Amino acid sequence: MGLFIRDDPHYNENERQRGFDRYKQLLSIRFGPWWKVNLLALLGCAPLAAGIFYAIGVSSLLVLYPCAAIGGMIAGPFLAGMYDAVLRGLRDDPRPWRQCWKLSWKQNWKGGMLLGAVMGVLFGQYAFLGMVLFWWAEVRPGLWTIALYLLGLVLILAANSLLWPQLVLFRQRASVRLYNAGLFFLLHFWRVLGAGLLQLAYWAVMVLFAPWTLLLLPVTGIWYIVFLSQFLLYEQMDDAFHIEERFEAGDA
Repeated sequence: MGLFIRDDPHYNENERQRGFDRYKQLLSIRFGPWWKVNLLALLGCAPLAAGIFYAIGVSSLLVLYPCAAIGGMIAGPFLAGMYDAVLRGLRDDPRPWRQCWKLSWKQNWKGGMLLGAVMGVLFGQYAFLGMVLFWWAEVRPGLWTIALYLLGLVLILAANSLLWPQLVLFRQRASVRLYNAGLFFLLHFWRVLGAGLLQLAYWAVMVLFAPWTLLLLPVTGIWYIVFLSQFLLYEQMDDAFHIEERFEAGDA
């Protein structure tokens, strides 16, 4: 079974598949746990979204920064739990999702709060800047301004795809995490950039077609785009960081 996909009579769900069959296999097996963790992640991200919307509503950067930082700190451990659940699915961790989610909170809440605060401020700034450029401005922005704005968003989303997995997989300093992310980005530039563009397209649809797309949040919400981006990067990340080898040896 897959998302909007017909069943394949030659598909064997009991064996680890490759390529598109692996995509279908993971959706079939992991949809339930990921959907439940997604609802928790949406709950955790609600204060961040509310803070950014409020700051935009009152047109105040002085309100934006504390709201985005505090909201990001709240959202961080929930997002870490979402990435942890997806990565456990990708490496076929057999443990129940509740046990894994609690373990993720225990291991990642401090790092998740720090990374969440940073990412919260970055996304808050970009949301505010988007209103300045595209809504409040009396003069329409040029193509180069729009291109730079979108490029910055793609880079932030791509960084998310590399920093959160390291946070939940390994115990390491933030400087090491940044170095690894930068090196991986250079080695797999087009794939990482593609994952960032895919996330940008997904969230652009969610924003541009709101409020109707709010109905999709409980269904596809955060989990699907996290899964899809990590699915595209996982094989290369496993080769670079030896993820499954470490977990099989009990080193992580």
